[in-house]
Amino acid sequence: MLVDSHCHLDFPDFDGERPDLIARAKDAGVDLMVTICTHIRKFPQVLAIAEEFPNVFCSVGTHPHNAGAERGIPAEEIIALSQHPKVVAIGEAGLDYFYDKAPRDAQAEGLRIHIEAARQTGLPLVIHARDADADMAAILEDEMGKGAFPALLHCFSSGRDLAMKGVELGLYVSFSGILTFKRSDDLRAIAKEIPADRLLVETDAPYLAPQPRRGKRNEPAYTAMTAAVLAETRGVSEAEMARQTTENFFRLFQKVPRSLAKTGSAAA
Repeated sequence: MLVDSHCHLDFPDFDGERPDLIARAKDAGVDLMVTICTHIRKFPQVLAIAEEFPNVFCSVGTHPHNAGAERGIPAEEIIALSQHPKVVAIGEAGLDYFYDKAPRDAQAEGLRIHIEAARQTGLPLVIHARDADADMAAILEDEMGKGAFPALLHCFSSGRDLAMKGVELGLYVSFSGILTFKRSDDLRAIAKEIPADRLLVETDAPYLAPQPRRGKRNEPAYTAMTAAVLAETRGVSEAEMARQTTENFFRLFQKVPRSLAKTGSAAA
């Protein structure tokens, strides 16, 4: 059993074929998915998909690209929306200095608000970090000093220092199809260093399809391709990688019922 810990099933790329998409994922051994919210104001659409499919869960939050447009939404509102049984995470929130689609102060403000929501609810914060390693590390260290919160660095493509700081602070690290790209040697070296009990896999679908599907639309079924490369990188079997990342998922995403794990695929 595998889990796609981060996809965007509400995106129009998947309109009209979500049942088939989820069926293909199950055929590939990907039995659970978390569809990630990027606009709190569009959360109802995200939640509707999670409610429609028993093996799909969701998050609630504002992507850093939208931090300016959704500035001022308080932690209390995020917390209230997170009470739904299908909402199992906060975010994604973070810092993106590559595109800089929102003012950096708005991104940082939004990140800290989402951290507070994660701290109060105990739900994991899904962190987006791109070209902002130093500022991200500083905010995470500062906020962790105010009180612990569960979190993961999703679709990790940053430098080793941020990965190790995340591990030091108790975060998990999730790898996407980027790990499979030919020029991702440095990223694979980082993946080899992450403690086994902190690893997750994801697609970030519809983006970042792994080799050999690179350049095409990504989908949850392709989680298996990334997991296979992660297993090869770390020198373990694909079955062991599936077991470990699934166990890690349930440990972090504690609101997802363990009863959904296949017998023997994750420790009880």
